Amino acid sequence: MRSMLFLLLTPIPLMSATWSGFLVNGSCYAALERNVNPRDNATYVDRDMTWQLRYCSPNAKTRNFALVQEDWSSLTFDAAGDAKAAELFRKSGKKTFFRVVVNGERNKDTIQTESISLNR
Repeated sequence: MRSMLFLLLTPIPLMSATWSGFLVNGSCYAALERNVNPRDNATYVDRDMTWQLRYCSPNAKTRNFALVQEDWSSLTFDAAGDAKAAELFRKSGKKTFFRVVVNGERNKDTIQTESISLNR
């Protein structure tokens, strides 16, 4: 019993993983996600997610980035990931949609980013 408890309480090392989706302005997307009617239980039915991606497309002033996955859930980046996303944005020029692949370790809803690249 003690050994089982020890195994359950031992922290599990984080493993590197890969995610793909759209790069957006994280602050903008989070604000749109919070801007819903609290009594609406069908929040994804009446929302134009393509418009949200376009509206929250990153620009030169974007400091906080997020990855919006195919199921419309979002993951934020750590400070290093925000810097890498800003560099990718600066190098790739102005686009409406940035499909990216992100490698790193996930800690709740934040990715400790190892790399970000455009998904062509």
